[in-house]
This record gives sequence, structure tokens and C-alpha cells, in this order.
Amino acid sequence: MEPMHARLVFTLLLLSGCGGDEPAVPTLRWYVGEEGSGAFQVASRRCAQASNGAFRIEIAPLPADADQQREQLVRRLAAGDRDIDIIGMDVIWTAEFAQAGWILPWSGAAAAQAREGRLAAPLESATYRGQLWAAPFTTNAQLLWYRTDRVSAPPKTWDQMIDMAQALGDQGTIQAQGERYEGLTVFFISLLASAGGALPLEDAPTYRALAIMKRFATSRAADRALSTSREDQARLAFETGNSSFMINYSFVWASARRNAPQVAAHMGWARWPAVIAGKPSRVTVGGLDLAVSVHSRHPQLAFQAAACLTARAQQRLAAERGGLPPTIEALYDDPDLRKAMPFGEVLRETLRDAVQRPQTPLYNDISLAISRTLHPLRDIEPERDVPALRKRITRAQRSEGLL
Repeated sequence: MEPMHARLVFTLLLLSGCGGDEPAVPTLRWYVGEEGSGAFQVASRRCAQASNGAFRIEIAPLPADADQQREQLVRRLAAGDRDIDIIGMDVIWTAEFAQAGWILPWSGAAAAQAREGRLAAPLESATYRGQLWAAPFTTNAQLLWYRTDRVSAPPKTWDQMIDMAQALGDQGTIQAQGERYEGLTVFFISLLASAGGALPLEDAPTYRALAIMKRFATSRAADRALSTSREDQARLAFETGNSSFMINYSFVWASARRNAPQVAAHMGWARWPAVIAGKPSRVTVGGLDLAVSVHSRHPQLAFQAAACLTARAQQRLAAERGGLPPTIEALYDDPDLRKAMPFGEVLRETLRDAVQRPQTPLYNDISLAISRTLHPLRDIEPERDVPALRKRITRAQRSEGLL
């Protein structure tokens, strides 16, 4: 009887390990843009271990391009895909995803933890109509990067930077984002806000922003490839050593130190140039927030995991390994992070004055209206394009299409 009993117990154990709808330890799927340093993978393992076996986290990498990320997520979420538990959400998607009913609101202790110690701009990016919809994870804003061996002090305004660049001749090129995509919209909104404007558009600040774009694009300071330049193309061009100025995010610092140390040795940083002399620039906030899908099979575990992934230890890891600036303000005073991100104080000052892109479910259409109207930058005619831009943005806000 004993051998038969032993075989029966063994068989039951096998059956309990296979079959059934749920694995013994639930696996949470985190859909997020691919991150090259491995910081997200390490954070996932840490949080799974901290859960004491309550869950595992598996990363489902999304494309590097934010537009492609959104396209994949929108299709899956609209179809009710239950494979998504945690969403690595670009800061501009909050209103759209919340209004569509694709993400769950944060409340109670989880919301308090997600808000604690956060910088105001990243926290605002995760909020829609007074409700918190995501936990701020990483943040960013563009800075001015320049060659300290060619420029004694960074320019204060856009006009001053263009003048300085042209005076430097062939090495005075300014790298910026001019392709017809989200980066061009960021360029315009940052110039508009720095000129004292916002939506709905007013003539004077809008005209001023477009005049700067036109002047830059038609000057000798603009790269010939400006109309097809994104953040990465600008980074690569600056690393060749043939440019003296660059408008870009903080990832360029680690990249230059790794790929072009001779350039990094002479690389300085400053606030984004002002539009109005004596008035600080205001640039758009970027970054990544973590939301919980309404279709998740394990929403409470997903909230627990997202709270862990956005906690101080994981934000520090993402900053140290991946160069992704934290949303917890106290980390900017951390000595080790100050070494890893020597530009951190300038970035923090920039974020304190940062602006949001329009927080509306129709933001994608508004962004398309802007980038299609203003591309290529060299063809901008402010007298013609200010009213055209206002008309197209108004149509986008009314869901009337772009054509």
C-alpha cells in the first residue's frame, strides 16, 4: 500500500503544478519602452523579491519610438487585452488613457505614496481633472549643451545663441529637433511658453516663437539635416565634434562620456535659452509614469508592484544606471547622484518652471496639427502661419480632423 500511496501523492503534486488557470505565483506584465542599461530589469527583480513571493514582474518591451509605443498600447487596451498589468506611460498620454477608461485611478495609501516627495511638474503630468492616474517614475526636460572650449559662457537667449553660433563658423552648428514629429511640437510649445504664451494661442507670443524658429532654420547655425533631425540624430551629430550647441535631454551626457570622451571633456550645460531677455525659459516636462491597466487580472498586485517600481530605491537605480532623472526631489541632493548627474541642479531648476503639454484626450491630434503646420521650419512664415496654426489646433480640439 505504501508504494501505491506514494505514487498517488506524487501524481497529485504533479497535477497541482500543471493545469489550472493561474500559476502559483502571478506574473505581472509591465509594458514599457525598451531601456538599454538594464535598470528596469533589476528593478523588476528587486520588487518581486520584496513582495515575498506575491508576484513576479515580466517586462514586455515596447519600441523606442514613443509614437509606436502609444500605437501598440492603444490597440491592445482598446481591445481589452488582459496581458497588460502595468503601463509605462508617456506623460502626454494621461488624459487620453484616463478618459478612455483604460487605466485605474490611484487612491488611498497607494496614492499618498505616489505623491510623497515628488516634484510638482511630474506629479501634475500624472493627474487629470484632479485625480491621480499614475505614479511619477522618471522625469526630464531639455537643457542647452555647449562646448566650453569654444564658448566662454552659455548664451542666455535664442537670438544670442544664433549670433554666437554664426560667429563660430563651421563649428558653430546648433543641434535641435526639426523633424515632423513630437519633438517639433515640444520645440514650439517650449518657445511659446518662454514667450509668455499658451493655448489658446495669442498673436504676440505665437508670432515671437515662430519668428525664432524661422530665424534659426534659415541661419548658418542650423544643421543641413534639421528637417529630419530627432533627439538621437542631434546627439550623434554633436558627438562628432562639429557642433557647439545642442538642445536635448540629459541622456546625451552619459552617451558622450561613453562614445565621445573627447567631446564630453568640453561639454557644459545650462538652462534652455530664453526667448525674452531677463525672463527665464519655460520648457515642456517629459518622462515616464506608471499606470495600472483596467484589464489587469491582478490590479491590487499591480498597484503594489508599480508603487515599488517608482519608490526611491528604484528611481535611484534608474538614475545611476540609465541616466533617467528621478521625480523624487530629495534624490537631487544625493551625493552619488550629483556625481552621476552633475547637471542635476540645473535640471531641477528647469523642472520647477516646466510646463505641461496640453492635458487633453485629444492631445495627439493637437500635436499633429502643430508639427504638420510648422514643418519644415525653414518654410515658416509667421504672418501666414499664426492664424493657420490657430485654426488647425481649434479643429483638433473639436475632433474635426486635420484635413
